[in-house]
Amino acid sequence: MQYSVASAQPNSDTIRILLADDHTLIAQAVASVLMENGRFTVDTVENLQDAITAMTDGPRYDLVMLDLRMPGVKGLDSLKRVIDMGTAERITLFTANADRHIVKRAIELGVHGVIQKTMPLNSLESVLRLILSGQTFLPSSVIEAPANGTDGDDLTEIELLILKFAAEGMTNKSIASQVGLNETTVKMHMRAICRKLKATNRVQAVVIARNNALIDF
Repeated sequence: MQYSVASAQPNSDTIRILLADDHTLIAQAVASVLMENGRFTVDTVENLQDAITAMTDGPRYDLVMLDLRMPGVKGLDSLKRVIDMGTAERITLFTANADRHIVKRAIELGVHGVIQKTMPLNSLESVLRLILSGQTFLPSSVIEAPANGTDGDDLTEIELLILKFAAEGMTNKSIASQVGLNETTVKMHMRAICRKLKATNRVQAVVIARNNALIDF
């Protein structure tokens, strides 16, 4: 596990941050800026397992900044795992690509905001304090962004389940057996999935779904 070193020992007024991101230069830059004034301590880790270990073994973090694209992360299921641990006051996404579908589902799971890696570093402290005050922060680029041409929000639970099985390489016949439907009905659902995601076939539908965090990647 790799930790940033604070200039002073934390006290009761210090805000404890865990930054989980495998982009070392970005993580170090963010940690340095936050720790400069002594009001924050920042621990940095580069994979999901180290993040979970840090959240389990040490004192409770005030805020966790989690990158969904680092090693060990398997889609939003990993985010839910971190949230369900209950060992941090606030959980935020730390991402370069704040897709609207991902953000919507993350908020539904209980995430407290989205921090883009393109954010000016001199604005970061104000955003973190806003989140720590109990508010949810979403950058304007996410709120105003188009839906990238997909209608993933319209997928039903059964369609998402079928899509997940398709991503695992299962045939329509095998999927039908798993979900308790006949093969013809599964084919109809698959056509509806492709239409909603604007995909030409099931392979492209799986790729689009993974890119938009509709299923695990």
